[in-house]
Amino acid sequence: MKKSRPKIALRVSLVVSLCLLLVKTSGFLVTNSTTALSDAAESFIHVLAVAFVYYGFLLSSKPADDKHLYGHERVEFLSVGVEGAVILIAGITIIYQSVNTYLTGYNLQELNTGIYLLGGAAGINFLLGRYLMKVGREEDNMMVISNARHTLTDVWTSLGVVGTLLIIKFTEWDVLDSIVGVGLALFIMYEGFKLLKYSIDGLMDSRNPKIDKKIREIMREELPGSMSNVHNLRHRTTGNTTWIELHALFEKGVSLKKAHEDATVLERRLIDGVRGDVIVTIHLEPEGHHDEIHKTLREADQERPFEDFI
Repeated sequence: MKKSRPKIALRVSLVVSLCLLLVKTSGFLVTNSTTALSDAAESFIHVLAVAFVYYGFLLSSKPADDKHLYGHERVEFLSVGVEGAVILIAGITIIYQSVNTYLTGYNLQELNTGIYLLGGAAGINFLLGRYLMKVGREEDNMMVISNARHTLTDVWTSLGVVGTLLIIKFTEWDVLDSIVGVGLALFIMYEGFKLLKYSIDGLMDSRNPKIDKKIREIMREELPGSMSNVHNLRHRTTGNTTWIELHALFEKGVSLKKAHEDATVLERRLIDGVRGDVIVTIHLEPEGHHDEIHKTLREADQERPFEDFI
């Protein structure tokens, strides 16, 4: 059985991240640098985030069951949101440590060793991040892509730390340890905010612009057979699955069999045209006054307007 590339990528990310956490922790212990501590703290939170993302991926891959009739893919948004949130927490932690060190004083040492350790960690993270981004984009998996972004921001964090330690080594300007720490914190918090926004948009069923454009391109083509018009188009994308709903209007006198055949043709076009798994639900309607056709639904639910049902 062929193994899932996203699953392998996330597993590799988790193992490598654990190893790099040990390297960065060593870098802090030998240098006693707040900036190095910030890098190690960010790496620790990254490991927790990767572990949660990996669990989320395993859960999202499970098929639908009697309790979760629409599957488990929506956990992707929760997983990405958690990763974004922990990045923000890491940023706040770094800012706190930087300010605290500035107020209490510096005791930097063994800068050369720290530079080698953190520089090596940055190089490994860069290769890992590029690998994750490649797999994520090719597989169209936002869990892997979000993990790649976090990994690549970790590269910038480590490089910033290395650069800071180099400057301090030659200038003895220790206050730079706190200044750079705050700057790096703000940078990674911006990345975390973007992931958090993606998560909220997904949980709120916000429209995917690329998928919406493709669906509307398909709908602008000549409608199949006896289908004369379509309306009330709605769609949402969760994980790798896009759910599409629409109402289709058919010419007078057409048989149910013919209408269903034509609706199935449109369904196939949408399945072929939209990337990933696509589930289409088409409501068949005869020609006529729209409100009159649906008059049975009027006042079906006092809490919602009639238009929501038709």
